Formats: sequence, structure tokens, C-alpha cells
Amino acid sequence: MDDRTGTPHRLDPAGGCPHAANARLLARGSVAPVLLPGDIEGMAVLGHEALKEFLSHPEVAKNARHFTALGEGRIAEGWPLLTFATVPGMTTADGDDHRRLRSLVSRAFTVRRVEELRPRVEELTDALLDGLERAAEDGGGTADLRRHFALPLPMGVIGELLGVDAGYRDRLHHLSNQVVATDIGPEQVVAANRELVALLGEIAAAKTTHPGDDLTSALIAARDEDGDRLAPQELVGTLLLMIIAGHETTLNLITNAVRALCGHRDQLALVRKGEASWADVVEETLRWDAPVSYFPFRYPVRDLTLDGTLIPRGTPVLAGYSAAGRDPAAHGPDADRFDVTRPARPGATRTLSLGHGAHYCLGAPLARLEATVALERLFTRFPHLELTTPEPELPRHSSFVGNSVHVLPVRPGVSAPQARGRQTPGIAAQCCGDLD
Repeated sequence: MDDRTGTPHRLDPAGGCPHAANARLLARGSVAPVLLPGDIEGMAVLGHEALKEFLSHPEVAKNARHFTALGEGRIAEGWPLLTFATVPGMTTADGDDHRRLRSLVSRAFTVRRVEELRPRVEELTDALLDGLERAAEDGGGTADLRRHFALPLPMGVIGELLGVDAGYRDRLHHLSNQVVATDIGPEQVVAANRELVALLGEIAAAKTTHPGDDLTSALIAARDEDGDRLAPQELVGTLLLMIIAGHETTLNLITNAVRALCGHRDQLALVRKGEASWADVVEETLRWDAPVSYFPFRYPVRDLTLDGTLIPRGTPVLAGYSAAGRDPAAHGPDADRFDVTRPARPGATRTLSLGHGAHYCLGAPLARLEATVALERLFTRFPHLELTTPEPELPRHSSFVGNSVHVLPVRPGVSAPQARGRQTPGIAAQCCGDLD
């Protein structure tokens, strides 16, 4: 039980809805001590302004050589968060190394390049809505929106972008889901990581032999200013990052937005009347129910005082995105209310859910595009879509990293004729199969 004396909050490996615990922790302060799996002591930055400062602080690092407990040998091989700390790539690099790795990928995620993907995202979205309707017909009027729509859309887009064959995608999702889980045993952790690395190595080897017009082939061929290519481990680590971040975050974002709109029909009505946009829905969902709750890790390179709280050098620190999104100090006394017309405060950042500073999410424009298209076309096609399971009874993710539900049973209702008429059959066959 938390108290006001600084007793660490034990993060539940089984996940669950984070918001009640976040509110209690925020009442104590913007920074809280936490216990990670294995009783590893860490900290979580929860307040909006404190998190914004921390994410861009010059004396905060991402490289695990600054992780004191890891350096002292206190982290077991099967620790469920080890991949977050040690995977080679942008998320664990600092300074010039980070800039080198990021520059090799960033050109594929510019706003212009992402906008060029819009027709393909729309085409795939419409085809998946056909599939959702068929699944509901086969299921007596109900279907799992997460499985049939929210998951295969971002997985299909990132898969096509990377040139990953459709046959790989269901296994990649299953393994990446285990990588972000926090409640599985050491043997499962080790096995999942080894299989995922091996699978990505297989994909990279195939692209090396038979390159195509895709980002994986481009990364294999790319050289930085000094003529260096990505090392094999860096390439696999980069692919791992882009596959996990490229679909897990957007999957949760779409799922959470649908849940929010079904639970707040008045807000959906505002969008339909033109008093708010679908982009407003996406931004408010990112704030109100962030797709990532606690993201590992950053490490102060010296003892650091943040908002009056000391964070010792080498402490593993979690970015508390779900807490910062509902911080009353930043978003007002109604911060826990879903409001698509919520005005942005002058000079304030509406949400930090996709990061801030040098490690701001490269895929943010793509995630926003996919979610905006998905929501607009979903609720246009199925204007009476509703949840079939009460919100409190929806099973949650088995992780305190990801923040969403495991399934989302919906009743789509009657498909709007004008929306049905623009579907393109056959595209879904190029995307994911039976994913869960």
C-alpha cells in the first residue's frame, strides 16, 4: 500500500487499469519511487511538466551502461524488462550514436513521406472493415474489433513499409507482445527474445540476398556520413524497435479511442456535427488514455533532483505517460474527463504520450495518420457501433508498459450503404491472418 512517506509503489506485473494508482501517486508528487519486477528499485516521473523536463534533460541517458543494478550483476537474464534496456538501436543510444542511428531511419517517417502513404492506409482500412463486418456476421452480430481491425491495420502498414512478408506478421505480433509483457516467467522471456531476434535475422538475411523497394533493404544498404553501415545487431535492434513501436502503440491508440467514443457518445456526436475533428479525438485519446503507460528506461548520469525529488545516479526511470496525461496541474481539475474540444493551454504541450526531446517517436506522424483514418472510416461505416462488454469487464493487457485491453468485442450494427460502396476487396489477404 502506498503512503505519503515515500514507500515505493510496486508496479503490478499483471498490468491493469493504471489511472486510479496514478492519481494516488500524483497526489504525493510528480516523481515516485517504484519497485520493478525482481524488487529492483526504480523511479517513475508522473507529472506533465516534470516529465517534459526529464525527457529532454542533458544529464539523462538511455544507454544501459548507466544502469547501476545491471552493471552490478543484479539483473537476471530472464528479467522481463531486459530487452527495453539492452536492445541495440535508437532507444538505447545517446549523443552522436543516437543521431547516427536515427538519421538512417528518419527519412522514411517525414510528414511528407507519411502523407504519401495515406491512400494505402485508406485502402487497407476499408478492406479490414469488410473483414470486421464478415466476422460480426459469422459471430452472431459481434466481433473483436482489436483482432479484426485495430491490430492488422498498423501491422499491415509497418509490414509493408519494412517489406516483411505477410506470413511472418502473426508470429511477429505474438513475439513482440511477449516482449512488452511484464508478467511472464524468465524462461518465456528468454525464449521469446531469442526467437524474435532469430526471426528478424532471417528477414534481414533474406533482404540482404534479395533486396526490394522497402525500408529494411534501404537500411541494409544505407551508409552514414563516414561510410559506416548498421552493424548486424543494430539492424536487428532497429527492426525490432520499428515492428513493436510501429504496431503496438497504434493498436492501443485505436482500441482506446474506440472505447472512449463508445463510452462518451456525446463526444462522438460533437465530431459528427463538425464541432471537433477526428484528429482532436486522436490527440485527446493520447492524453486521456495513453497507449503506453510506463515506458522503460532512462538513467540519470549523476544524482538529479527533479521537482524536489532526488533521483540517484544510475536509477532506472520510467516515463509515466498515462499519469502525465491526467495531471491536474497541467490539464486542469477536469483532467480525468474525456473532452475532444479541450483547448490547448497557451505554450503548453497537450500530450507527451509519443515522447519529447531527442527521442521523440519517429513514427508519430504515421500513428496519427493511421488512427485518424481508422476512426473516421470505422464510425462512418458503422455509425451505431457499440461495445458488447461493459468497460470494467474488459480484460486488460498483462503489462504495465502497454495500456489497453486484450480484446474489444463490438456490435458494428448495420453498415452505412454509402460507406460500403467504396470498399476494395482482396487487400486484407495481403495483411495479417489470425492474430490475437
